[in-house]
Amino acid sequence: MSLRVQFLLFVTIIHVVLIAVAAQLRTTNVPLFLGSEVLLLLSIVLTAQLYRGFVRPFQLIAAGTAAIQAQDFSMKFVPVGQREMDQLIGTYNQMIDALRRERVSQHEKSVLLERLIQASPAGILILDFDGRIESANAAAARFIGQPAAALAGQLPAALPGAWGPALAALTDSQPQALRLSGLATYRATAAHFLDRGFTRHFVVLEELTQELIKQEKQAYEQLIRMMAHEINNSIGAINSILHSFQHYAPQLAPADQPDFTEALDVSMARNTQLANFIGSFAQLVRLPPPAPQPTNVCALLRATARLLQPQSAERRIQWHLDLPDEPLLVCLDAQQLEQALLNVAKNALEAIGQDGNIWVSATLSPPTLTIENDGPALTPEVRQRLFTPFFSTKRDGQGIGLTLVRDVLLAHGFSFRLDTNADGRTGFSIDFK
Repeated sequence: MSLRVQFLLFVTIIHVVLIAVAAQLRTTNVPLFLGSEVLLLLSIVLTAQLYRGFVRPFQLIAAGTAAIQAQDFSMKFVPVGQREMDQLIGTYNQMIDALRRERVSQHEKSVLLERLIQASPAGILILDFDGRIESANAAAARFIGQPAAALAGQLPAALPGAWGPALAALTDSQPQALRLSGLATYRATAAHFLDRGFTRHFVVLEELTQELIKQEKQAYEQLIRMMAHEINNSIGAINSILHSFQHYAPQLAPADQPDFTEALDVSMARNTQLANFIGSFAQLVRLPPPAPQPTNVCALLRATARLLQPQSAERRIQWHLDLPDEPLLVCLDAQQLEQALLNVAKNALEAIGQDGNIWVSATLSPPTLTIENDGPALTPEVRQRLFTPFFSTKRDGQGIGLTLVRDVLLAHGFSFRLDTNADGRTGFSIDFK
């Protein structure tokens, strides 16, 4: 029973008793009856005043409580002239002002934090209490290759490709490096924060691709320049001496002259091969900036296929071209892209070995090209190191072909991918957008 009901019940009982007593006095003592009636009227007036003064604070408290429950911090009360009541109203108004300022401040901070997360170049995955992805910023969606809406509700361990196993092994404050297709490199870090007293986790993804490639190029640039300088100096001096020895051939016995001349020719040829070998490495260092011009990519693909046709015929490898009749015009450095396509096609031939197929296709919208082969599938170990300088799966490979392809395409700003598809074909695709 509420205090209001108890008060009304108590007042009603008192006044019923007073009315009964006054009724008894009406016949026995008229003056006292009149006095009791006046007293009864004064009691009713006083009770009404007490009721208003007693109930109104509770009404204000109830209204204020309802406003706080509804999170409406804009409602304030005006003083009514009663000291106790005005003290209560003043305290309530101060509390409401403080709550409103705190709410506005928290909202502004929340909006700022959300905008910072969305604008951050680092990918950020925020998990819910169950460890599922609650939100992902634009960078994280771009890194993983799925829209943010599709990531919501997924477990990090269930993400596609190499992302799932890498994120499943994450522990707090223990960064882990992740390399995708031998090119894109990321650093993933897990951390946690408190939300309403409970622990929640988030994951930060940082792209390290450009930084690592830059450091990588600086390292092998110094190495190649030092090797080229030393070897070319030696080769030049040795070839000069060998050429001088050729003048002594007529002084030898006729039977010894052929062997002597052949030995000199073999030595000079080997020196030339060594110079060319070092020159192919130096090409990585001396790769000039691209000079873009409108170029028909389909014409470059057809020229590459014609150039490698004799080798393909010897190995019984068939080319299948699916190219549009209209030209695929892209603004690029034709000489550099032609060299890149030649390296990709040669890799496809070497991957097949004998008896196989190469499929070449292109699309106008979006502008893309794909070179596929039915050679052996890429293993996870090879996939992680594909574009690493000096790495090769061939016994006598130099490991610079795909590195050159990588540098050419990155210099143009084209995205590319090399992987084994679900149909078993290994394909190299370039997106010219």
